[in-house]
Amino acid sequence: MNDYQNIFTRVQVRGPAYAGVPADREGAFVRQGKPFFSYWAGKFGDAQIGPFYLGWAGVASLAFGFAWFEIVGLNLWASVNWDPIQFVRQLPWLGLEPPGPEWGLSIPPMAEGGWWLLAGFCMTASVLLWWVRMYTRARALGMGTHVAWAFAAAIWLMLVLGFIRPLLMGSWSEAVPFGIFPHLDWTAAFSIRYGNLFYNPFHCLSIVFLYGSTLLFAMHAATILAVSRFGGERELEQIVDRGTATERAALFWRWTMGFNATMESIHRWAWWFAVLCPLTGGIGILLTGTAVDNWYLWAVEHGVAPAYPHTGPAIVDPATLPTGG
Repeated sequence: MNDYQNIFTRVQVRGPAYAGVPADREGAFVRQGKPFFSYWAGKFGDAQIGPFYLGWAGVASLAFGFAWFEIVGLNLWASVNWDPIQFVRQLPWLGLEPPGPEWGLSIPPMAEGGWWLLAGFCMTASVLLWWVRMYTRARALGMGTHVAWAFAAAIWLMLVLGFIRPLLMGSWSEAVPFGIFPHLDWTAAFSIRYGNLFYNPFHCLSIVFLYGSTLLFAMHAATILAVSRFGGERELEQIVDRGTATERAALFWRWTMGFNATMESIHRWAWWFAVLCPLTGGIGILLTGTAVDNWYLWAVEHGVAPAYPHTGPAIVDPATLPTGG
């Protein structure tokens, strides 16, 4: 029994390679590749690799994704004068910046932000086409489209950061640069510029759902692993034919929490908590600079945060200052 208490999948159940159930709408493409088995893949999931299905949306998504990767990568490499050693050494600090504020929403020369604009277009096209692929594959298999809509929540946050909010602000310069540390630097500067994003209530909600979803997923995963010695991972069978694994898991949570989710409801809870993280985060970003110029002053005004004692010049809301002519 104790063999099941480990971080790896110990039991690899293998049958003959299976291409999957017939799809209602296979499309012009067919499933590609002869399936094979991987021992190490079986340590973490199903040991079977393949077959694959791309379809027109998958092919187009990979093409746009490759174009984005090439544009960003070559621009980063060019920034170190095509030196491969410096490229590897400085890669975390290299970035492809958006156009400057002087360009507004116009299309700038390639060297002054045009490459960023083109890279952003390719990345957005790639991600949206991959969403189409997710949605159409789910429909073809007769599944619900829950995965596609969960992915759409993340796409919403991406579009707010790189497209929707810059449009509302009237400048591509408000968007996020490509790069590891440049991205993090933008985040820190964004929070400082708008009076500390931690006072943004939608940011607070986003963190609640972030931590909440990790807690829910960990609790559910731990419960199923804890009863895997009784076959708890075979949830579908347990739903139809209640067995000792489900009974013990339910009893444990009623003992410790006084309440127990069902095998369906726990997944709905986890889905909603995870999806609401980028949804509320996107709303918070969208309101920053468009509706609220300083989140600390907003929090003081609405009784969320105490005002600091006046030890120097009074803090003035930038929105109340006269604009230069």
